[in-house]
Amino acid sequence: MSVVIGLDRVRDHHFHEFLGQTVGLIVNQASVGRDYRHALELFHQAQQAATLRIGAIFGPEHGLYGHTQDNMIEWEGEPDPRTGAPVYSLYGRLRKPAPEWLAGLDRLVFDIPDIGSRYYTFVWTMAHAMEAAAEHGVPFTVFDRPNPIDGVTVEGPVLEPDFASFVGLYPVPTRHGLTAGELARYLRERYLPGLDLSVVEPLGWDREMYADQTGVPWVPPSPNMPTVETAMVYPGGCLLEATNLSEGRGTTRPFETFGAPWLDGWALADDLNAQGLEGVFFRPIVFEPTFNKHKGEVCQGCFLHVTDRHAFRPWRTYVAVIQACIRQTGLHDSSAVPRGSQFVAASGETHLKGFAWKQPPYEYVHDRMPIDILAGNAWLRPMIESSPLSEIEERADAESEAFEHWRLRAIT
Repeated sequence: MSVVIGLDRVRDHHFHEFLGQTVGLIVNQASVGRDYRHALELFHQAQQAATLRIGAIFGPEHGLYGHTQDNMIEWEGEPDPRTGAPVYSLYGRLRKPAPEWLAGLDRLVFDIPDIGSRYYTFVWTMAHAMEAAAEHGVPFTVFDRPNPIDGVTVEGPVLEPDFASFVGLYPVPTRHGLTAGELARYLRERYLPGLDLSVVEPLGWDREMYADQTGVPWVPPSPNMPTVETAMVYPGGCLLEATNLSEGRGTTRPFETFGAPWLDGWALADDLNAQGLEGVFFRPIVFEPTFNKHKGEVCQGCFLHVTDRHAFRPWRTYVAVIQACIRQTGLHDSSAVPRGSQFVAASGETHLKGFAWKQPPYEYVHDRMPIDILAGNAWLRPMIESSPLSEIEERADAESEAFEHWRLRAIT
């Protein structure tokens, strides 16, 4: 039996809870119900039946319909031709709804699939919208969906407030084991006590389920999140964005694919497989990204195969990947390229021929290293450079275990 998500529960009750209300919808291309029909279509039908009115539509990173392929590309909205409602971008000039955008709204509704990782910007779009709703007295409703990589496994460090950014606004672990609705409850309890929040929970969800076990349709929530397997590796794979390694953007399997023109993929796979990391096998590959890092350059690296999703720990695994790349090439300083340590790519650009950390800016932050922003702290980067993997994992586990009190409060 399929899980019944929040959107379908409300549809099954003919949107009765929204009778006579003017609603603002925060959605994207993956906001679909059990029959793949989009939330906007369903709300538009309710509007035609005079049940409610769509007052505004808000879209997150990658656009209302996921049209911006690469990451960190801003977009602007325009009126929706079918509903007539204005469309506002929450990933452009503003990332928090402006007061005038909320004028006349009786409620904000959030229905965008999350993938269970702190880096994913959609829940922080939700958080900013919750902040605006609390400030202006607008009730906020989350149509909840299952966490696609299970609702029990937690991994990685907890964000420190000084490292807040749009890839982590509030303290949560990297892999948080919560749904979007549960994250909303956590944020309301700890930071936004004045918010009028309601969550329409999914029915029939076993917290140990992955997305492909729920019967809920999978629509890529962003262009580089094509499969459930991508979501499974993302809590670790996204760390590669803070390096000069390709994280596989510009290939058909981003984040499972990684490498660089100066790596020996076979030696890298041997190193990683020899470590006995649980639930994973590294296969050496050669690939050529069509966009993003190393576009048009032949790269060597690995394809990461998850062989046991319950044993696999993505954050730990990709920390091991970064350490293996440093062992192979040494650590280079990308802010000062020494003579003899660079190569000229086919594009004419000059690149280091060894591992380096990416320099700022990253996700609107200009004064901190991207790896520190993604880690949510200043300790991970030096530990990756000089400490055993076991010590790194022990420190991260201590932080995620300390968060468990808040996680349990949000799910009960």
